[in-house]
Amino acid sequence: MSESPVTVDELAEKADEYLHGASLTPEEYEALKQSVAELTPIFSAEKSYFVLGSYGVPEIRRLQLVKDRLNRQHGTYAFLMVDIRSEWTNTYFKFRLLADYADVIVGVAEHSQGGFLIEQGYFTALEKYFAKTHVFKREYASLDTDEIDTSVDIDTPYSGMQTAIFEMLDDAGRLCQWTIEDDLIECAEPLS
Repeated sequence: MSESPVTVDELAEKADEYLHGASLTPEEYEALKQSVAELTPIFSAEKSYFVLGSYGVPEIRRLQLVKDRLNRQHGTYAFLMVDIRSEWTNTYFKFRLLADYADVIVGVAEHSQGGFLIEQGYFTALEKYFAKTHVFKREYASLDTDEIDTSVDIDTPYSGMQTAIFEMLDDAGRLCQWTIEDDLIECAEPLS
């Protein structure tokens, strides 16, 4: 089970830390108070999963597929960042809070074009995130061109920075490679 429910004061303290001393406006503080209720499922679940990836049209469908597969288990709560809908003026702060309180971070990597590239940097920069991160990396070598529904460059789908992160996660036993959606479902199975 995740930690006990968070209080507004705890969130405000994290805001001070993560925003490097910038204080919340009264409006932002009120919005933060509203956000506490949306975070409740993270704390009430036996295990929570923060699913990250690209929000492009074909990619978000696969994020939903992973989220749905993880949510099939009793006592779990898998969610996307977009599922926490309160008015957050600072998405960096929103990401950090969700990553802090989720039990497992699951990244679905398909390419180096947007998506969750910045978040991937946090996986390695912050040990507390790296320790609970699993990434499902798409491989393209065995796919025909007509089977690819994104504009990925199949010769170099990932940046050098991503490749290094994938290697570290692979060494830690938390990288799963997939080609088609059936493989992606298989990657999610051991986590549930």
